[in-house]
Amino acid sequence: MTQDPNTDRQTDRLPEEMTLDELREEIETIDREIVELIAQRTYVADTIAQVKDERDLPTTDEEQEQQVMDRAGTNAEQFGVDANLVKAIFRLLIELNKVHQRENR
Repeated sequence: MTQDPNTDRQTDRLPEEMTLDELREEIETIDREIVELIAQRTYVADTIAQVKDERDLPTTDEEQEQQVMDRAGTNAEQFGVDANLVKAIFRLLIELNKVHQRENR
């Protein structure tokens, strides 16, 4: 069993030893995990929105958003992923959460 250097995934074989169908199954699993993580993140963001509402805090916290973006860039670099792509994804997640928070206030 080998460890993928870019993830915590254990694989029986190296990707180059896998068939196209096996690789596609791996992508399906990863995609499902990504969606699950987005759902978890959204749940926590909704909880944050409730706390902000209870404490009469503003929806937008630019300092926190910048920290999230900085972490996203650092994590992207750590895993050898394009930092601009990762930051764009996180920007979208943040904006969607803010829209949802505004709609529910």
